[in-house]
Amino acid sequence: MTIPKQAILAAVRDAARTAILPRFRNLQAGQIAAKTGPQDIVTAADLESEALITASLAEVWPDVPLFGEEGVARDPALRDRMGAETCVILDPVDGTWNFAAGLGLFAVLLAVVQAGRPVWGVNYDPILDDWIEADAETALWTSAAGPRRLKTAAPKPAAQLVGYVPHGLFTGPKRRHALLAGEGYARVTSLRCAAHEYRMLISGQVDFMLSAPVAHPWDHAAGVLATQAAGGVARFLDGQDYTTTRREGVLLAASSAEVWEQVARDYAGL
Repeated sequence: MTIPKQAILAAVRDAARTAILPRFRNLQAGQIAAKTGPQDIVTAADLESEALITASLAEVWPDVPLFGEEGVARDPALRDRMGAETCVILDPVDGTWNFAAGLGLFAVLLAVVQAGRPVWGVNYDPILDDWIEADAETALWTSAAGPRRLKTAAPKPAAQLVGYVPHGLFTGPKRRHALLAGEGYARVTSLRCAAHEYRMLISGQVDFMLSAPVAHPWDHAAGVLATQAAGGVARFLDGQDYTTTRREGVLLAASSAEVWEQVARDYAGL
C-alpha cells in the first residue's frame, strides 16, 4: 500500500489555514455546541476542518475511507469499521475545549490504520505549522528548522516521573485512585489535548500519559505509533497491545518498558 503522505499533509495544512486558524480566538455566537455535555464540545472549526480533509482525501486516495471524530458522533455505526479495513482516522481539532477557550494547545491528528493497527500518522500543530510524522520505525518532528528524529526519555526513578492523567474523566472511586496513585511522582497534570501530551512524551519532555476510560482511536492511533517509533511503549493497562477495535480500557503510553511497568502497577486500579 502506497500512502500519499505529501498530499495528506497538504490537505491537513490547508484545512488548518482555512478552517481552524481564522476561528482561533474568533469563534462567533452559534459556532460552539455541546455533544455529550458542556465539557464535550464541537465548533465550526472541527466540522469544516473534517469536511475539507475528507473531501481532499476522497480525491487523492478515493479507495480508502476516512472516519472523523465528528462523523462518528453523527453516525456511531461508523466506529465498527475502524478495524475491519484499511482506513484513515481523523481528529480535525484535538483539544477542542482549549481551542474554544483561546488556549493554543490544540492540533490535528490523523492516522492510517490497517486491521486496527496504525501504520502511519501525523500530529500537526496549526499555530506553529509543524508536525510529527511517524511510521513503524521513525518519528520525525518537522519544523522551519527542518526534520529531526525524536527519542523518548531514559528510564528514571518514580520520584522523578512527570506525566499526564485526565483525572476529571474518571468517576467514583476511580477518580480518587487517579488522583492519588501518582502522589509519589514529581508531577502529574493534564493538558486537555492528547496531541500535545504525545508531543511532550515523544520528544522526551515527560515520561508517561494515561488515557480516559475509553481511548478513542482519533485521539490515540497516531500517538501510539509515534511513541513506539521513538522508543517508548504503549499498551492498555491490562497489558494488551493497542488496537483501534478496542472500545474500553485505559491506555498507557510511556517512555520506556521500565516506566510503563512502574506506572501500570501504580495505576492498576483504573
